[in-house]
Amino acid sequence: MAKAIFLDIDGTLLSFETHSVPCSTVKVLKEAGSLGYKIIIATGRASKNIQEIAEVPYDAVIALNGSECVLRDGTIVSQKQISSADFLKALALSEKFHFPMALELNEGVFVNRLNSTVIDAAKIVEHPVPSIVDLKGYFEKHTCCQFCFYLDADTEKVVMSQLPNLSASRWHPYFADINVKGVNKATGMEDFAAYFDLDLSQSLAFGDGGNDIPMLRRAGIGIAMGNASMAVKSVAKYVTGAVDDNGIEKALRNLNILR
Repeated sequence: MAKAIFLDIDGTLLSFETHSVPCSTVKVLKEAGSLGYKIIIATGRASKNIQEIAEVPYDAVIALNGSECVLRDGTIVSQKQISSADFLKALALSEKFHFPMALELNEGVFVNRLNSTVIDAAKIVEHPVPSIVDLKGYFEKHTCCQFCFYLDADTEKVVMSQLPNLSASRWHPYFADINVKGVNKATGMEDFAAYFDLDLSQSLAFGDGGNDIPMLRRAGIGIAMGNASMAVKSVAKYVTGAVDDNGIEKALRNLNILR
């Protein structure tokens, strides 16, 4: 059975300071690939919204927190779409509680309204501010596997109690990613384990955010970046350096994956 390395993007592969992948990371992942490891990205982003990591020699992407699993050439391995009924409930709650809601699509991120939180969230990852559109029209015309709710944790609890078919995860306090209940990065790992005949007990996973916790728990060795939250570090089997401190290289060498 093949082995794999699963990697989050923002705060793991990509620095929030430089908005680039450290050269050391690209180098060691190429080395790992040459040893037969499958390199699989696991992100809350859409699969077509990862241009910043083009130099990384990845084989596939667990996109939208496990809702869409895609090979590098665009072949879809699995997909979990949000139902029209759940979309309409979510949109009504967005209006009731006055929080911006986004559709996270391969075509881009689109919102029903803008506020300072939406603008600040885009700045964090150096992305354009989302466009305001008719979300209902966009949902009907596109495949949608993930929403984004721009709200605080307390409001999230109230809202999500009314959306029993969906679940929320966070990697930043400004917003929550919303997916079909039961779907996460760990279920994406399972989908690719079946596709590539992977032994997940022999896998490694790197992450820094709350939405990485299921993935770190499922991997043979879950590795928290030095810049990860304490909640993430508490579930990891190993804590490495920060993304800006060559954390991925340090882990792969210290764990004797690479010499």
